[in-house]
Amino acid sequence: MQTARRYDTRMRRVVDGCYLLAAGALAPIVVYRACRTGKYRTDWRERRGFLPDLAPSQRRVWVHAVSVGEVNAARGVIDVWRKQDPQTEFVISTTTDTGLARARQIFPGMRVVRYPLDFSWFVARALDRIKPNLIVLVELELWYQFVTMAAERKIPVAVINGRLSARSVQRFRWVRPIVRRMFECLAWVGAQNEVYAERFRYMGVPAERVSVTGSVKWDGAEVADTIPGSDALARAMGVRCDQPVWVAGSTGPGEEAIILDAFQRLRERHPGLQLVIVPRKPERFDEVADLIRKAGFACVRRSERPDTDADVGGETPPPPPHSAATVFLGDTMGELRKFYCMASVVLVGRSLADMGGSDTMEVAALAKPIIVGPHNDNFADTIAQLQQGQAVRILSADVDDARAAAHELAEVADEILSDPAAARAMGQRGRQVVLANRGATQRTIDVLMEMLNRAQHRAS
Repeated sequence: MQTARRYDTRMRRVVDGCYLLAAGALAPIVVYRACRTGKYRTDWRERRGFLPDLAPSQRRVWVHAVSVGEVNAARGVIDVWRKQDPQTEFVISTTTDTGLARARQIFPGMRVVRYPLDFSWFVARALDRIKPNLIVLVELELWYQFVTMAAERKIPVAVINGRLSARSVQRFRWVRPIVRRMFECLAWVGAQNEVYAERFRYMGVPAERVSVTGSVKWDGAEVADTIPGSDALARAMGVRCDQPVWVAGSTGPGEEAIILDAFQRLRERHPGLQLVIVPRKPERFDEVADLIRKAGFACVRRSERPDTDADVGGETPPPPPHSAATVFLGDTMGELRKFYCMASVVLVGRSLADMGGSDTMEVAALAKPIIVGPHNDNFADTIAQLQQGQAVRILSADVDDARAAAHELAEVADEILSDPAAARAMGQRGRQVVLANRGATQRTIDVLMEMLNRAQHRAS
């Protein structure tokens, strides 16, 4: 025991030292981005562990979800858990500005805080103040000091909706002696599938602590034909829902130029086609607006076309004037599903570029035909399920050959748009895949509640 404790103390110092060196090297980049984009400017007290100083509790769960996708995944788990156990108190932390905004939106009345930087003294301060009985990490957001220091305090740490990509395993190999200790400290992992489960075991999680639960996102994907506010959004922006609408959602750098090129090609065959682009990151909204204009299109921005009083009872105003050569830009947060709801076909972004892909489950739940690029490492199991159900079209070209990617994208979109009946059938197959994969949320909650009950029993 003493030997292990001395080892942990040494490793803690090594890790803190590495963090300090990295902080020194990255400081100019952080300052530049803060000035350029507004990121990293806020919540520095909380980043240093100055979180709310809460009174002790026997049923407090700290849930950490790094960004918007993980926050959305956590929502279903927390909502169901609260219904089954109203006495449990939740504290939600997140890392990104968009994740923080989303968490505050969907968890009103709960404590939502910024995740502390992983220096040992910041983590110790945060744990002292929150005093959790159980820590739940969504998908894979493991930091050495946080996980090992929680375990040292006998606070069980669980990973839910766990996924571990082959790329992450390759990166971890460079520091495997350090990260193995971190993985060994995990009390339980609920993995999305057996491939991910085996990777967690390989990295050091004891086999008996790893289970395959499936993905909770299948449960959180709301099956619906309409989304409240979607019609009002369309009216405000001037999107005609009696004409085909192509939505490119969660796009990343390099992808919008390909989409705009493909749109130009498609307009020759589908003159009434309308394009909506929704970039993944808000700091890119202005950049994408400039790209749209440079491509020769007028740009109608959602931020400049908010819903009007007419949408809550008055007369519907005329749509904003725009030409056929118009592209709509979704430059607000929390409205992607509204845009998806009006789509005739959807391209899910961050997949034409090597960025790991984006979540397609919500699109499938809305019964929309889906196109993705070849890069979907972070959602490989989801894409495999949809592909097996014949509910997704996967492109082979990417941003490295932008011209070929634009050509292929236009051809696939044209096939879908040219056969509305087949497109509807494709969308319905996607919805069936969503329904067939439900159940992970309850399986996950059953384990977490048992862990919390054991932690409460030890404390009493």
